[in-house]
Amino acid sequence: MRRRGAARVNFSLAEFTIALSHALDFMEIDLLGGVTYHSRRVAYIALRLGELRGLGTEELSDLVSLAILHDNGIGFAFQERPSAVPDEGREVVESAALHCSAGEENLRGFPFLSRPSGVILNHHENWDGSGFFHVQGEGIPLMARLIRLADLVDQHCRLDSIDYAGKFELLAWIEKQKGITLDAELVDAFAEVSGSPAFWLDLKNDFIRAALRQRIPRFEREMDFRAVRGTTAVFSRIIDSKSRFTRLHSQELSEKAGIMASRYGYDSETTAKLRIAADLHDVGKLAVSNAILDKNGPLDGAEVDVIQRHTYYTRVSLQEIHGFEEITEWAANHHEKLDGSGYPFRFPRERLDFNSRLLGCLDIYQALTELRPYREALSHEKTLGIMRGMAEAGKIEASIVEDIGEAFGHQ
Repeated sequence: MRRRGAARVNFSLAEFTIALSHALDFMEIDLLGGVTYHSRRVAYIALRLGELRGLGTEELSDLVSLAILHDNGIGFAFQERPSAVPDEGREVVESAALHCSAGEENLRGFPFLSRPSGVILNHHENWDGSGFFHVQGEGIPLMARLIRLADLVDQHCRLDSIDYAGKFELLAWIEKQKGITLDAELVDAFAEVSGSPAFWLDLKNDFIRAALRQRIPRFEREMDFRAVRGTTAVFSRIIDSKSRFTRLHSQELSEKAGIMASRYGYDSETTAKLRIAADLHDVGKLAVSNAILDKNGPLDGAEVDVIQRHTYYTRVSLQEIHGFEEITEWAANHHEKLDGSGYPFRFPRERLDFNSRLLGCLDIYQALTELRPYREALSHEKTLGIMRGMAEAGKIEASIVEDIGEAFGHQ
């Protein structure tokens, strides 16, 4: 591997979170019975209100990211209540402060520009102090109040299909929340921004993505990929939280990718990119129901079909991020096989570069050595035996299997 100076990329946290917002919405739909594009609509409404309140560009950029990530802790809440089913999900999670505190903790390390604090923790607090933590009035961070209003509005009605009468019903309902659930000044601000017909059109499914991207402040940082990895490492915890059987999957896969990168003499940039790919390789699993992920038994054909979509969703999410071209390939190819039998594209051997092959092998090793609902974690020896059989069948790279065996045999 040739060595070179660390490349830098113009990285926008808001753009990054928007790119991954579709997968986050799928997680909320599965666990809470929510609606598509919820996080984007919450971000758009909060952004419009933040503009009216005179927030600066850095604050607005952070507000978009926080609004998209406002329910990032729901996976942790469901790990505490694994018996919950989607029909009762909203009641379970919304009645528990855990998803707020877990979500706040989970975002430690994100490179926010304005150093916001307590936003996710307090995004369910009410103006009158009747929320989870009984914080009230101006004691609730402004960004949390903005997200609270936007979240309630999108939960109250189907904004994608709201009609003429529905707009007036919504405005009347939100007016009644003044000084109780919501900040009265923000209620007035919502009435002002919603006076434009374009506001309601922007909230439709067909337009919300473009409307949000067009409006967010273009605030980027030039960062090397090691710094970007600080963000993706945090995001991997959100991905792993989807199922109690994958609490550390992406994080430990990333650590193993780093070990193998060192073994192969990779430079710091390639190492960071490989670890980012490991951090985000399963982002598409946020779109897979926990009923499938946590099933205690073999999957039927329809369930296998759903599982095999997750790498496609990973590609769709990551390919929108500037500078992630190689990362997207390595992350999205981790279930492709050298004989063309993998998924989702059935790529042939020549289409899979070395790092795609490496991450695919590492993912198999990591998964087999972890506890699953249908089996115990396998030993290193048994895992290597299975992988050698796959290599003999022409599915994965034999030399990588042996390197993995040597690298992790002492553990």
